[in-house]
Amino acid sequence: MSLKKQKIYDLNEARDKIRAFCVYRERSQAEVREKLQSYTLIPEAVEQLLTELIQENHLNEERFARAFVRGKFKIKKWGRLKIRQELFKHQLSDYVLRKAFSEIEEKDYQKTLEELVAKKLAEYKASNSFQQKGQVACYLINKGFEADLVWEKLKE
Repeated sequence: MSLKKQKIYDLNEARDKIRAFCVYRERSQAEVREKLQSYTLIPEAVEQLLTELIQENHLNEERFARAFVRGKFKIKKWGRLKIRQELFKHQLSDYVLRKAFSEIEEKDYQKTLEELVAKKLAEYKASNSFQQKGQVACYLINKGFEADLVWEKLKE
């Protein structure tokens, strides 16, 4: 069993590394706090660096949440439920979550759901339409779309 030596950072090294970490992409406070703790800093230094990052606008929870929601919906085609579940891990406030979900327009959400239904109906082959619709529904519900919306679209 090999023991990995962990580098111990001083405050200035940690500040430079964590800024680079935040500049690479939007981050939540939970992610940044976890990363800072991995640098084996004392809790006061972690809090000081978090405060600096927020004041310098390197760290903004609302901006992170909006980018996260936009990306997961537009690129990965996730539904609201799966996005909310993933955001829960970042310990965001209800206010920030409400603001973030305003990024998803209802008409775009419905259109994406319709496109996924059509695509998956063509893709899945089953012995009867009930079984086929069940497979499509399972897929879309696992992608985070609301079950009632999925079944409504499948009935159309």
